[in-house]
Amino acid sequence: MAGRVTIQDIADALGVSRNTVSKAINNTGILADDTREKVLRKAVEMGYKHFSYMNAASGENKAPLGEAAGEIALLIMGFVGKTGFLSALLDCLQGEFSRLGYAFTIHRVCRQDVEALRLPLSFDREKAAGVICIEVLDYDYCAMLCGLRIPLLFVDSPVTAMRGPLKADFIYPDNQSNAYVFIREMARRGKTRIGFIGEYMHCQSFFERYMSYRNAMYLTGLPCREEYCITGNKEGVAAPTSEEYQEYLEETFSKLKSLPEVFVCANDYVVFDTLKVFKKLGISVPADVWLCGFDDAMEAQIITPSLTTVHIHSSIMGHSAAYLLVSRIREPQLQFRMVYGQTSLIYRESTGD
Repeated sequence: MAGRVTIQDIADALGVSRNTVSKAINNTGILADDTREKVLRKAVEMGYKHFSYMNAASGENKAPLGEAAGEIALLIMGFVGKTGFLSALLDCLQGEFSRLGYAFTIHRVCRQDVEALRLPLSFDREKAAGVICIEVLDYDYCAMLCGLRIPLLFVDSPVTAMRGPLKADFIYPDNQSNAYVFIREMARRGKTRIGFIGEYMHCQSFFERYMSYRNAMYLTGLPCREEYCITGNKEGVAAPTSEEYQEYLEETFSKLKSLPEVFVCANDYVVFDTLKVFKKLGISVPADVWLCGFDDAMEAQIITPSLTTVHIHSSIMGHSAAYLLVSRIREPQLQFRMVYGQTSLIYRESTGD
């Protein structure tokens, strides 16, 4: 198709409304799964801007019916159903790899595996055509995986700023753009005392969100007060529980002489812990302080107050991740790539909206 492909072009090709295509591509609103998949596949086929690089990876050399082209192994720490974003992402990955002719297996990496720098016992290196890592955030463990010389994709990663890049492909949500948009909007509303909550060295996304907050404060001309940057965790605890993190927050909040007007949080689950501590301390949201999260977890819309947050488009992330890895399998000499998926800022009650 000549020229730039638009949402209307995709709608016309499928005989559906422009609104349906927009919902599918932006992962918003209620839409049947098969409709969403049909729209996304047509967007890939037509070279829509979000997916234009995917066509090179799709190819025609799928495995014959009933025969897998290989196995894609997903390595994950934590639990699959922890967040709605992860569940939607995994559903999309499984569907895409199946469509492309690959078997899809999931292997949980336990703390003992990380400490010993060993693969999960269920993982068969000989069968793996490629590996995807989700929430695998130990730098040394990730470096060990890179040394396997198997096509490798990280969905988020350890912080690499202090230790150098890892030899793999990466996909992240856009952790920066909406931090600038949000802080500029807060300044427009007269909110000048803005803080940050979240352990910024936890992962690359947290690190980028924190640095974006600081950069946005500087560029907006607002003071970044260090006492409002709550970026630690419970001392002496390597992997604190939610309860332990709440203890850390309560102790830290109790030492503040005054609260900022707004807190930007590293993700929605940091917000949920913060709200529990605020309730204990008699701090009201949004009356006393405003809160903004990141991820748009399922709970974000149903908690009281509903949460202003940054929505991750999990379908776009899933399709992008699948084609990044498949293109690496088919063209192993490609330079390593870092891809960012679009995000959307959603205002709700926690910022007085």
